[in-house]
Amino acid sequence: MSIYITGDTHRYFDKVYCACEELATTPDDIMIILGDAGINYYLGESDEALKEELSGYPITLFMIHGNHEERPSEIDSYEIKRWHGGLVYYEEKYPNLLFAMDGEIYDFEGRTAIAIGGAYSVDKYTRLASGEPWFFTEQPSDEIKEYVERQLEKANWRVDFVLSHTAPKKYEPTYAFIPDLNQNAVDKSTEEWLDTIEERLDYDRWYCGHYHVDGEECALRIMYDDIEELEI
Repeated sequence: MSIYITGDTHRYFDKVYCACEELATTPDDIMIILGDAGINYYLGESDEALKEELSGYPITLFMIHGNHEERPSEIDSYEIKRWHGGLVYYEEKYPNLLFAMDGEIYDFEGRTAIAIGGAYSVDKYTRLASGEPWFFTEQPSDEIKEYVERQLEKANWRVDFVLSHTAPKKYEPTYAFIPDLNQNAVDKSTEEWLDTIEERLDYDRWYCGHYHVDGEECALRIMYDDIEELEI
């Protein structure tokens, strides 16, 4: 089993398909997508067609929750099962498409990884004005935050990897911010909460997506186009 990791796909999986071809992957291999996979976006036939296509990929897609998709917990077709020591959402028709449950800690060959999804959409009002979907569940609720902290308490505030969609506020790549967007109007509550997590947590590597850039800051790796193999 090999585990790979990449950033947002927003319904475009060409980089994943090419990686599967190049790496000769099998369904036992895993590709972590750090949010905004986008396969639960329109919640209709186009999503089903995309899932049908992805179900033929020779790899298991393990997806963190982003801010451009509905939470599987809000979709009737999803069930819950245990996978690599943690709970995931899945649909029977598409067994290789798995969504992480926020706060669950997964075991990959003895290396632990916690999933912490969600973020604020800076394009929220543009999407609403144009009739595009927007999801009120995009950011972690107080209940989810409490669950994450309880899980970390059980783990003595030690994990090997953090898999999130957005970054702790102190590590935000300000160079990637949209020009002329008033940052004072952006809800940073998730990023500020992640700051408090990062300050307490003993971890080796933190991975996030969301910003549509590839970069690195201390032990934080921001991913978009790049695909890396997770060291386990």
